[in-house]
Amino acid sequence: MEKVVWISLLYDFYGQLLTEKQQEFIELYYGDDLSLAEIASICNVTRQAVHDTIKRAEKILNNYEEKLGLVAKFMEERNKKSEALKLIEKFHKDNDVNHIYRVEEILRG
Repeated sequence: MEKVVWISLLYDFYGQLLTEKQQEFIELYYGDDLSLAEIASICNVTRQAVHDTIKRAEKILNNYEEKLGLVAKFMEERNKKSEALKLIEKFHKDNDVNHIYRVEEILRG
């Protein structure tokens, strides 16, 4: 998965657990696509401070995911839903009841 997408997902799940400064920098960098220099100028800090804060925030977000696994669970459920929808479409196409049995297996977990 692309890093920007990954960090954005992590931020959606765990962003509120970061400091306000970390949240601000992550939002500006990943959400608004600003450069480190642009963020530094806006926030009146050094480029290095922005870089360090973003890297620290990324590490924290990844650590939360390693411990809690909420993004992985979300992705797994999304994939199950997608698979179930495809099977329902196949059922409508070829009227094979086995597709519905597989959907039931997916939904029961």
